Amino acid sequence: MKNIFKLFILGTGIASLTACSDFLDQTSPSEMTDETVFNSAAYTENALNKVYAGLTLDHTYGARIPLNFSTNSDIELVDGLDNTGSGNSVAVNERGAGNFNPSSSWTKLDDNWSECYEIIENANIVVEGIENSSLIAEGNSSRAKMLRYKGEALALRAMIYFDLIRNYGDVPMKFETTKSDGSNIYLPKTDRDAIMEHLITDLEEAIDYLPWAGESSYTTERITKGFAHGLLARIAMSYAGYSIRESSKAGEGYETLANSDATYPTQRPGAAKRTELYTKALTHLDAIIASGTHQLNPSIENEWYLINQQSLDQTYRENIFEVAHGLNYSGEMGYTVGVRLTGVTTTYGYGNSSGKVKLTAPFLWSFDKDDLRRDLTCATYEIKPGSSNEPVETMQSNSPFAIYVAKWDPRKMSDSWRTASKAATTKFGYGINWIVLRYADVLLMYAEALNELQGADVVGPTCGLTAREALLKVRSRSFDSSNQAAVTAYVNAISSGSDFFNALVDERAWELAGEAVRKYDLIRWGLLDSKITESKEQYMELITKAPASLYYKMKSSDANAIDMSSICWYEAPANVADYKSVTGWGGEDPTNGKNVAYLPYISWGLNRVVKNRHLLPLGATTISDSKGSLKNSYGFE
Repeated sequence: MKNIFKLFILGTGIASLTACSDFLDQTSPSEMTDETVFNSAAYTENALNKVYAGLTLDHTYGARIPLNFSTNSDIELVDGLDNTGSGNSVAVNERGAGNFNPSSSWTKLDDNWSECYEIIENANIVVEGIENSSLIAEGNSSRAKMLRYKGEALALRAMIYFDLIRNYGDVPMKFETTKSDGSNIYLPKTDRDAIMEHLITDLEEAIDYLPWAGESSYTTERITKGFAHGLLARIAMSYAGYSIRESSKAGEGYETLANSDATYPTQRPGAAKRTELYTKALTHLDAIIASGTHQLNPSIENEWYLINQQSLDQTYRENIFEVAHGLNYSGEMGYTVGVRLTGVTTTYGYGNSSGKVKLTAPFLWSFDKDDLRRDLTCATYEIKPGSSNEPVETMQSNSPFAIYVAKWDPRKMSDSWRTASKAATTKFGYGINWIVLRYADVLLMYAEALNELQGADVVGPTCGLTAREALLKVRSRSFDSSNQAAVTAYVNAISSGSDFFNALVDERAWELAGEAVRKYDLIRWGLLDSKITESKEQYMELITKAPASLYYKMKSSDANAIDMSSICWYEAPANVADYKSVTGWGGEDPTNGKNVAYLPYISWGLNRVVKNRHLLPLGATTISDSKGSLKNSYGFE
């Protein structure tokens, strides 16, 4: 991770050759033309590095896309609105965006937009430069390498465009470098479906050029064939799903979601197009599985330990693509999302992470009590300084909508991170990679696509798995050996079709919580509003069942650490005197309890102005700088 991050940083100057004539003092400016750059494989790789470097910024995959834009869902929340419901005090920040009440004056929207389009421009430079290079001529010794670089640029551009579409809807389509006369600068929006068609075509080309992870010295910190297959599938399944539209496409055969907005309907393509897209997704997911390059790490705990350790898994390669961050440089994984550190401690130094991304009590209760993922995902505690500033794990008191995401955990982080944290006096880049796609996600998408097309028990094209077997692989990994028979019985009892789809809806929540997946899943399924409502109803039921006090013990070997196996989630123990306790989730007055009063304001903006308004507005500066080519929609000003 460290080495590739340094390469990205070093590449930031070389890729701007066409825009900056004096980027290297030791080289004559006139010599550093596009022809010079892209007729050198080394310079071309440096130009590509600038595209990768753009992914590390806070405004792209350091924080904004994976952490700030991906909430709220039925299981994930960012610190939300106060109980007035006005939203005015929090709309101009990530909390407003997370509650579907964003303001176009939140300047980080402009920052995200401009940085994403800069990455696209840099990718365009690389693609065009390689296409015009003599090095790709048949028989040239550098041809394969140069085409690999083109494949990486095509896939990186596709990833950025896909996230722009998922967050803003229709956006300008620009698959060429900026012309000197400025004629392609101020572009209007293009229908997102046309953009996704282009992205799918680009990725089909890229797949032919790219190596699998482990080949040609490519790690999962670079774009590989597996990720291009997976990204294509993810795009195809999103394209097949629902999204709010600028205007109705019913005349083009699109289907409208029930209870949709009259002006800005939420629609998806018709049945024939959906079948085409699911078939395409299945083909590419099948290719990943059949290759054997990527597998599940047999230990879900070890999977997240390695991520926190900033250590690439070269054995199983479950993480198909990771945005490489650098310690002290970038990345808010562990800071904005993760087990909360509050105050300075002797072990972790500065600490003081924000843990803004939260999970909910109904979600925690939804886990099977033997599912290892529950305690690896949900942290109902934070780490505070004790009497001698030693770290003490402190249980939360009645915070059902503020459970931290335990996947990122300072207790699992590397020695180098601890050293940096002890030296810090303010917020710093944690350097933990952002995992864009895991193999577990591939297996679950495969199961979804195959069930949609042929049911749960038909074998896929080449990999030999049924949808049921793919689901079983993911679920069985999350239970110890003594529970495998029960896991198999659970999976085998699910009826093919809608019941199997509903099981996948649940499994994807349990497996991928906190990983910027759930909100977008619910959108494409047309379930965002109904699942959030269901979650609130589940909380109302939960307070009638959960104990009024949460009982737990500290470890006998460490008085400052909670014994997770001792927590009495579901009922009070017989011998309460042997336990510590905090106020639990049960027993709240359903008419005027504190958390009940909060419920109406969870994601309250989703239907406040426009029904199912799950997209972000364009930033005010983005609109003013567009010279009239762009404007907001969906009731945003």
